[in-house]
Amino acid sequence: MKTALQNIHFCLANLDRSHKRLVMLVADLIALPLALLSGFALRFAQWWPQPYLANYWWLFVVTPLLGVFIFARLGLYRAVVRFMGLQALTSVFNGVCLLVLLMFAGVALYGLEGFPRSVLIIFALVALIYVGGTRVLFRHYYHWLVKQYAKKQPVLVYGAGGAGAQLTASLLAGKEFHNVAFIDDNVALSGSVIQGVRVYSPQQIPALIDRYQIKHVLLAMPNATNSQRRQAVGRFAGMAVKVLTVPTIKDIVSGVAQVDQLRQVEVEELLGREPVPPQVDLLQASIQDKVVLVTGAGGSIGSELCRQIIRLQPARLLLLEISEYSLYAIEQELLALQKQESLSVPVVALLGSVKDAKRVEAILSYYKVQTVYHAAAYKHVPIVEHNIFQGIENNVFGTKVVAQAALKAGVERCVLVSTDKAVRPTNVMGATKRFAELIVQDLATQATLSKGTIFSMVRFGNVLGSSGSVVPLFKRQIAAGGPVTVTHPDITRYFMTIPEAALLVIQAGSMAKGGEVFVLDMGESVRILDLATRMIELSGLEVKTESNPDGDIEIVFSGLRPGEKLYEELLIGDNVIATAHPKIMCAQEEKLPSAELKSFLQQLQQAQQAMDQKHARDVLEQAVSGFTPTSELCDHLYSPFYQPLSVIPSVSATVVHYYIVI
Repeated sequence: MKTALQNIHFCLANLDRSHKRLVMLVADLIALPLALLSGFALRFAQWWPQPYLANYWWLFVVTPLLGVFIFARLGLYRAVVRFMGLQALTSVFNGVCLLVLLMFAGVALYGLEGFPRSVLIIFALVALIYVGGTRVLFRHYYHWLVKQYAKKQPVLVYGAGGAGAQLTASLLAGKEFHNVAFIDDNVALSGSVIQGVRVYSPQQIPALIDRYQIKHVLLAMPNATNSQRRQAVGRFAGMAVKVLTVPTIKDIVSGVAQVDQLRQVEVEELLGREPVPPQVDLLQASIQDKVVLVTGAGGSIGSELCRQIIRLQPARLLLLEISEYSLYAIEQELLALQKQESLSVPVVALLGSVKDAKRVEAILSYYKVQTVYHAAAYKHVPIVEHNIFQGIENNVFGTKVVAQAALKAGVERCVLVSTDKAVRPTNVMGATKRFAELIVQDLATQATLSKGTIFSMVRFGNVLGSSGSVVPLFKRQIAAGGPVTVTHPDITRYFMTIPEAALLVIQAGSMAKGGEVFVLDMGESVRILDLATRMIELSGLEVKTESNPDGDIEIVFSGLRPGEKLYEELLIGDNVIATAHPKIMCAQEEKLPSAELKSFLQQLQQAQQAMDQKHARDVLEQAVSGFTPTSELCDHLYSPFYQPLSVIPSVSATVVHYYIVI
């Protein structure tokens, strides 16, 4: 018997559209005569008022036929019942009203003496209930079928506002999730019922997850701030639930996304801070109607600088990049962005290296560049540690080439994009970036005396989602089933979103008077172990530990990499002053005398020519205050540089790898 009922339910749920319309039409052919009969019965307080039924039996034939015709013309049978809303009910109301008016006209036209007009009024009210009610019943029946036989997963919806109600309605029509409970921080809503679903307080989350075996939580907070989202997601810490979210209110309003287009909550959203509205005058000062050059335009920071700059309407945007593919990718993206946002900015893709002095000078001179953002750099700590001369050549001498060319060409502003790893560095990458700052500081002094180019440096920490960032690495490791590798249990890092960093770089550069080292407020540092744990939990998985051996993904500690620090700093000294922007500070850093700096540069060139990396690192230690290397030199990469691999004795696989790269 149970199987037979299931088969009937399945067949009804899977009828094609034409058959479902036929079912609704037949239902109306039955409902309208019953409504007319109810009108007579209620008027005369009799179940079967025989005299009137005998005299007006033909109305029971004409009324349903006329009613179905009217409903069809109003498009009622084109409405999908399971998505039926106010519009369909409005069509029912309009159809019944029109039908009753025609019946009144017919009674008056044919002079039906003794016909009780009040029957038609009662008929109208009952017909609304019968015709509209059948559709409501069918709608609820369909959703009951889906819930019973589609094996929809129970979910919690966090947020009982308009977005939560709309999301719940969308879930009813879908076949994947069904909302079993709302969670909302508003105490006044606790215990209320929305869309047939009860609202609970956040304190009841553990009990609800246990009762309904929840695996997914849907965050319906499109206009929430980052701190509110962090607080909401934090309530599920330690629980093996996957948190999905609706799009932001900006995407919903602009039509980019619908409220039911769910996506996974990204850890970047939780690490990101509340953005400070940019100061428009600072954004426009160095860019609007000016020729702007971005070096390293295909990199993480360089590409985001280009996206922000092109929206500020420069006279021309020049992209300098050594990687052909990266240059092509950012050029195509900018062209698409221009079309999408109706912009009109000439974009020039220039293939070349910042180490090529003639190329850089020719670009600055030919295009009459007014603003330069120097973002080209080798930044991956372990790779630069094993490729010292390439790091020196690109980060130190490349910066020297760009800065000197800018001064020579009369560029108005030149901004060096630096890093927190330049502060008391423990690796070659950080030391080369601090050396680059020293070069720009020296040229800034010369330029100030001659009232030439305004040089400045902007120093900040890690940006979320950049190439080589730990976040994309963790995502890949989690997708592969683990393990997730963390170098040290106590390692911490600062994080900032790429768009925020790019906007602050632009604003800082506009505030410069000459030679400033601007430091961006990075907020609180983040423990990488906590970051890895949170990312695993956001994926709906559990961390595998000794106390939880049945967990999904293990976190292993791989040890600090060559040159890696446990924590990063933004200031060399304590002398820092505030600026007009609350997120930008100005550091008062020490400089090197020009003669001493020139001597160090000559020594670096000599070390490079001799392929003597020990000498090169010694020079960096003397020039860069606080540089304390923590890794061993890789002399085996250079001493046999011109010998074939076959003559190198006892070379490990790792050594061969680096040798081939070089």
